[in-house]
Amino acid sequence: MSDLKTADIELIQRIIPHRYPFLLVDRVVDIEGTARGVGIKNVTMNEPQFTGHFPGMPVMPGVLMVEAMAQTAAVVVGVGMDLADKNFGVYFMAIDNVKFRRKVGPGDTLRMAVETVRGGGKVWKFRGVASVGDEIACECEFTAMMDLPK
Repeated sequence: MSDLKTADIELIQRIIPHRYPFLLVDRVVDIEGTARGVGIKNVTMNEPQFTGHFPGMPVMPGVLMVEAMAQTAAVVVGVGMDLADKNFGVYFMAIDNVKFRRKVGPGDTLRMAVETVRGGGKVWKFRGVASVGDEIACECEFTAMMDLPK
């Protein structure tokens, strides 16, 4: 088990396979083993989704907020289990109780707090809350299959 508390973009890319334009977490901080962590996403106008969602009124799609929380959770597990450079895969199985509460757009810093509800085997369950400042933007529970190296 790793005792790292943060993951910068270089470590994130050594843990999860996502790359631009689908890498949606810039840093993960406050990592506590595989139990919890906080992802940071700096939302910028040059992201491809804003050309069509929506012209003249850029709004980060809700599904991308959920994906950003899932990527954060994968990094937390990857750091906690020392999975850098080990071809770690993670796949959605379910997304439950999703609520969107605030628009997110360019200039916002999205903070994704995730915690493990159940984990340790192939199937893990998480709870996530994404916020901008003190305002909740999105919250949900999600289940993922972890393709852990043997």
